[in-house]
Amino acid sequence: MQRGSELELPYLTMESDAFAADPLPHFARARAEHPWLARWILGYVVTDYKAMRDLYAREGEMGQLYDQIVEIMDAKNTRWGDFQERHMLNQMGPAHKRYRDMLQSSFTPRRMNELRPLMRETMSELLDEWLPRGAFDFEEFASYYPISVMCRMIGASPSVVPGLRSAMEAIGLSTSMDKRWLPAMQEGVERMERFVVDLVAERRAAPHEGREELLDLLLAIRDRGELTDLELHELLIFLFVAGYDTSKNMTTLVMNLLIPRPAMYERVGRDPDYAKRVLDEALRYHSTTSTQRVLLTDMEYRGVVLEKGSIVWFPMSVAVHDERYVSDADGFDPDRKAETAHIAFGLGPHICLGQYLARALIQEGLQLIARRMRNPRTTGPQGWRPFPGAWGIRGLPVAFEMGEA
Repeated sequence: MQRGSELELPYLTMESDAFAADPLPHFARARAEHPWLARWILGYVVTDYKAMRDLYAREGEMGQLYDQIVEIMDAKNTRWGDFQERHMLNQMGPAHKRYRDMLQSSFTPRRMNELRPLMRETMSELLDEWLPRGAFDFEEFASYYPISVMCRMIGASPSVVPGLRSAMEAIGLSTSMDKRWLPAMQEGVERMERFVVDLVAERRAAPHEGREELLDLLLAIRDRGELTDLELHELLIFLFVAGYDTSKNMTTLVMNLLIPRPAMYERVGRDPDYAKRVLDEALRYHSTTSTQRVLLTDMEYRGVVLEKGSIVWFPMSVAVHDERYVSDADGFDPDRKAETAHIAFGLGPHICLGQYLARALIQEGLQLIARRMRNPRTTGPQGWRPFPGAWGIRGLPVAFEMGEA
């Protein structure tokens, strides 16, 4: 049995711009050198799908990394640092379950299906505003969609959307662990905090009669003494931030896959079942999220001991882009027969609470886009977001003709 520190493992430059622009060949090379493990500047990287599932089944031996991220960023006792240490994803065991139990009923498949008309209305209004331009940055356009839907879910005025977008763009850089972005992240959290404090005060002063939105549910929990004011405010910030980058980035990634496939794109606009299959295949092909854990004890797996205190990264965004688990992994085929289920929304107790929201949101949005934005063309992505964290395209210019509303 060998310790991981003694192995000559492939090295992944996940922090580099070149890696972010095309991560798949790097992972293929790493798997060829070692079947399931690699390194990068901040620890180990698990490169094999089955290894990810096996290790996540042992989540009790691992802890969250956000405390260490705060230390790496020299942000202890800052507002951004406090938020990172206290938010829902940094909690384990009973503390994490407490938050999930509060929110579970608001994010069920049934509840998300009930919200599909709201999603369609939101996207239709965005298209009415943007399509007359004839060309725009699709990534920027897509960024307004998840924020606008969340505002409607909690009953906030759409006038706040531009300011929230700016704040969440900054907060979304958190897991890049680049100190250059710390001032912007601090400002982003402070802006979001002002927004949620004002929102709660306004709702208490003027309750919504006759309908219960997500904010009303959380206020009722607060009034029962099950949340403090600080927990309520930070939970609202978390709900906005958690659904922003992932949904916006995934919508843009799917669009980038569809533009060079016009027959697929056209079919998405007229076939809801096909749109769902396109999204599932895109989540398999390359999605947005890499997660990380810190080991609480030495962990032995396949004859290798990973040392206590090590940081271990799980690039779930590309876990099933692997010929060992799916045939023709480099092909994009929404009609492929089911082989290995993707894990784009994570695994275990921390599996994405908002996965059904994200699925419905992206599917409904893409259908309307494909119906009303005809013959889209692009020169391709202008850049890429850092791979660790919420990966995605940074700028996707498109030109098109307008279809009928």
